[in-house]
Amino acid sequence: MTDLVPNPQKSFETSSGDILAIDDVPNNLRILSSLLSQKGYKVRSVISGEMALKAAQSAPPDLILLDINLPRMDGYEVCQKLKQNEITRDIPVIFISALSDVLDKVKAFAVGGVDYITKPFQFAEVVVRVENQLRLRRLQKELESQNTQLVKENRDRIAAEAALQASEVELRALFAAMDDIILVFDRQGICLKIAPTKSDRPLLEREHSSHLTVRDLFPPEQAALHLHHIQEVLKMRQTVTVEYYLPIDYKKRWFSANVSLLSEDTVIWVARDITASKEAESALRQQKARSEQLLLNILPEPIAKRLQAEESTIADKFDEVTVLFADLVNFTEISTQLSSIELVEILNVIFSDFDYLAQRHGLEKIKTIGDAYMAVAGLPYPKSDGVEASANMALDLLETIKEFNAGTGKNFALRVGLHVGPVVAGVIGVSKFIYDLWGDTVNVASRMESQGLPHQIQVSQAIYDVLQESYLLEERGAIKVKGKGEMITYWLHGKK
Repeated sequence: MTDLVPNPQKSFETSSGDILAIDDVPNNLRILSSLLSQKGYKVRSVISGEMALKAAQSAPPDLILLDINLPRMDGYEVCQKLKQNEITRDIPVIFISALSDVLDKVKAFAVGGVDYITKPFQFAEVVVRVENQLRLRRLQKELESQNTQLVKENRDRIAAEAALQASEVELRALFAAMDDIILVFDRQGICLKIAPTKSDRPLLEREHSSHLTVRDLFPPEQAALHLHHIQEVLKMRQTVTVEYYLPIDYKKRWFSANVSLLSEDTVIWVARDITASKEAESALRQQKARSEQLLLNILPEPIAKRLQAEESTIADKFDEVTVLFADLVNFTEISTQLSSIELVEILNVIFSDFDYLAQRHGLEKIKTIGDAYMAVAGLPYPKSDGVEASANMALDLLETIKEFNAGTGKNFALRVGLHVGPVVAGVIGVSKFIYDLWGDTVNVASRMESQGLPHQIQVSQAIYDVLQESYLLEERGAIKVKGKGEMITYWLHGKK
């Protein structure tokens, strides 16, 4: 509840991590979000305990900064609920509060907090404590992952230790050569010769090399396969290409080898280090994956795939699509009383909840236009229960705004409209793509919203025909709809 008085003058190295900040004072959230964002953190801000629980469950953060004095549900109760939930129980919680009594701090640690910062605070202190908890969190995850491998790694290490010791000198010589490496094997997999081919290096031959086998030169999981390759070349008298890796100086080095017939009983194994190209391929795959994910964030998956396939024009007709429009009625009036940051933060919180509802009910978000939200059911794939799913989402939208108002003291009103029918959908634009809808169905759905009333869901006759058996609907009567004349519409109140 107390305003923050940070001291950000001291500079720190940029960090990374996803942080959820919870405070009912927007100015506090703005300061924390701004300063931590400058340090490289991704910061999400919410102003109530209920919103915090939803945000943490839908997208678990790496760390939570939690105020104690919150409306309806205080920070202690929020922390208890986080620790009781399997999804959020391991997320570290740092309490930030003006309460400085020892008992307050003891209670914070008792409900599961990992640290306690008293307001007003120095920003340098916040950064150090945040970085410390994020570092501990990363170590915890790494230890959990590594622990599952310890038993297996220990067994493999014991089995491979003798082979690694026997072949260490030869492996280092192979790695030092770098260009091409020659090995000669007989049909039993015994290495008769190991030699780098660089002209400025002497040929590496050892009389005792005959005791080395494929099991000594390669990791256990590869040895049997490489012996099979050797015997296959001797049998079929054809060259094969093999890719494999060697653990050298605790790093994985990749090689590509051509295995060819040398004599009736021997093969020549000519290998080249391809680690650099492997790493480049991996980086390219990761970059492609990031690009594909970015495209999926703005387009439905099948549309994104068609665009990646360089389809020149993407336009499809769908016979039955339910279109939902929702608009914050008095947002423009309220926005004049808010700063630009507060305005964007509020819209982000509301529309993030809308996105979550669209995903839960199986609708496809199309776009936001200012303070209006558009989603559809029935594309890019047909949806047999699209009308019902859209109705359920519309009812949840009203409930979400009601909860938001209760948690923030705001007085937003939502107007929702629904209509179902055929549409044309496609991608427009060259540098900034947008997937949009056109047709009479879209226009009617928009009129259902714009000519509705605050806190109400207005639906068309087509929606009523589908919902009348299972939902509570009230006839509004005839209204004039631009381009359509008079239409009978209904108010959707809920399920029967």
